[in-house]
Amino acid sequence: MTQDHTSVEPVDPIVEVAPAPAEQPAAAPATPAPAPERVAELEAELAKLKNDVLYAKADTENVRRRLEQQAEDRGKYAVGNFAKDVLAVADNLRRALDALPPGVREANEGVNSLTVGVEMTERDLLATFERYGIRPIAAQGERFDPNLHQAMMEMEDVTQPEGTVVLVMQAGYTIHDRLLRPALVGVSKGGPKTAGANVDTSA
Repeated sequence: MTQDHTSVEPVDPIVEVAPAPAEQPAAAPATPAPAPERVAELEAELAKLKNDVLYAKADTENVRRRLEQQAEDRGKYAVGNFAKDVLAVADNLRRALDALPPGVREANEGVNSLTVGVEMTERDLLATFERYGIRPIAAQGERFDPNLHQAMMEMEDVTQPEGTVVLVMQAGYTIHDRLLRPALVGVSKGGPKTAGANVDTSA
């Protein structure tokens, strides 16, 4: 048999090619340092901005507190004008009770029952006042206080220190921490002098 001789082409050896080195970015030009005067100017501007922020925060907080206080006051004193009108009812109930002659209640069952009803109505009304922060002003036997009392007359009384309230003509009231109506009073004179006892009854 005849063998078939096939010629084989020589193969070139594989040559590894190294990658080209990456190009380095060009260096940025150096930024010149700001002048000392500019640095000081920027620091001053920054300090001013910080102060402005602090003042703005303080103003905002003050406005918030003021609005909260106004809302609270509206809730607390909203009944003030209405209460002034209702005080006349309390005055009339008290006058009716004070005008009752001594001994009449005991002598007449009908009068006694009516008086008990008036007393209960007065208690209920004062309890309602209390729920809304309306309270009577202490006056009888107290030293005259122009912030709470209005002197209608001076009364000679050597047994009391001068400037003492010896007669309450009309009860006064406060609503929370404000004066709703001053107490109308008579004030003693002729007794022992006390500091600040001068009373103006010209109002």
